[in-house]
Amino acid sequence: MITKDSGLIIPEHVAIIMDGNGRWAKKRGLPRSIGHQFGAKNFRKVARYISKTGVKYLTLYAFSTENWKRPFEEVKALMGIFRQYLIDSLTDFKEDDIKIVYIGDRNGFDPELKKLIDESEENAKDRTGMQLNIAMNYGARDELVRSVKSLAKDIRENKLDPDSITYDDIAARFYTGGMPDPDLIIRTGGEFRLSNFLLCQSAYSEFYSTEILWPDFHEEQFDEAIRVFNQRNRRFGGV
Repeated sequence: MITKDSGLIIPEHVAIIMDGNGRWAKKRGLPRSIGHQFGAKNFRKVARYISKTGVKYLTLYAFSTENWKRPFEEVKALMGIFRQYLIDSLTDFKEDDIKIVYIGDRNGFDPELKKLIDESEENAKDRTGMQLNIAMNYGARDELVRSVKSLAKDIRENKLDPDSITYDDIAARFYTGGMPDPDLIIRTGGEFRLSNFLLCQSAYSEFYSTEILWPDFHEEQFDEAIRVFNQRNRRFGGV
């Protein structure tokens, strides 16, 4: 296991685009929904492992604002998995002291799901370990529009001078407001795009893509991503 005692720099914030559940199932002649079930099980295992490495924030991209375009049966299966996870989360990660936060537009979910989200966060609010951000119905462009609308409201109510607005004012209104930007973004499944994930926050994130499909992404694959991260020269626009 890679930890802060391994002599390596441990990213403060890691974000993961969990891609490849459907392809994983298809390779095995299974319905895509089965792939999502295995992906959900792996999510718990990987989150627990990462919490022990010294990472302080872990953001997992679970369902995007664009994923509603998928076939009805697949979306229905995903919502079922999410509902069951929310029920389980009332006790899940308690022994690991992992704090759970949901980022994204909750208005897209039915009242039962929104109630379970609130209960899940309330149940974990006093935990002091790694913060696990689960991005559900999340889209970076939607997040930016939401932030701008909030700024516009404050300007209209004379709470904010438009000439004084800085990027920090915009970022404070993101779902991730108050959190550090991700140091490392990992994408499974072999793609090389962000897919509307943390677009502003990832301006200086290191990007790591692996061909491994999400259900097969385990501890050793995460450790390799950390080793590669340590080989990067992060200059943040400098020399």
